[in-house]
Amino acid sequence: MKVEKIVTGTLDENCYVLRKNNTCLVVDPGDDYDKIKEVIGEDKVLAVLITHSHFDHVGALRNFLKKKSIKIFKKSNTQDEGITTIGDFTFQTLYTQGHSSDSITFYFVEDKMMFVGDFIFKDSIGRCDLPTGSVSEMDKSIEKIKKYPGDITVYTGHGEITSLEQEIKSNPYFIK
Repeated sequence: MKVEKIVTGTLDENCYVLRKNNTCLVVDPGDDYDKIKEVIGEDKVLAVLITHSHFDHVGALRNFLKKKSIKIFKKSNTQDEGITTIGDFTFQTLYTQGHSSDSITFYFVEDKMMFVGDFIFKDSIGRCDLPTGSVSEMDKSIEKIKKYPGDITVYTGHGEITSLEQEIKSNPYFIK
């Protein structure tokens, strides 16, 4: 799977386009649809994955909603944690509340990739003091994610891409 990062908006939100066989998934479409569409090119968008519904992560979602063939995955329509296959893409949905009550992580097991939104940043975590944020839920989510293999690449909602191993070793919120 090929992953392209697109930085969008005034808060420098990371949108990702995941590609396989002339199809793609879009993770967290920030607020620059034209920039995202340029990266997508001629590939067919199968779905949009939303890690949480804060404005900087969903600004271009309305453009994708116009196309009825595109599936939207977010916590409100993802009833259970589990495995989903769309075209050639297979991912696991994990509830990772803390930054917000609707925060989820999309884990592509075969590719060893997690798209975490604002749950984890390189050497930090997302704020828990915004509406629906919760320090206790964040602590539970961190303990949950620490059980996964360290060689997973972690695609964050802002800033640098990291690895789970790196965060377990150096992120002060993981070391308690």
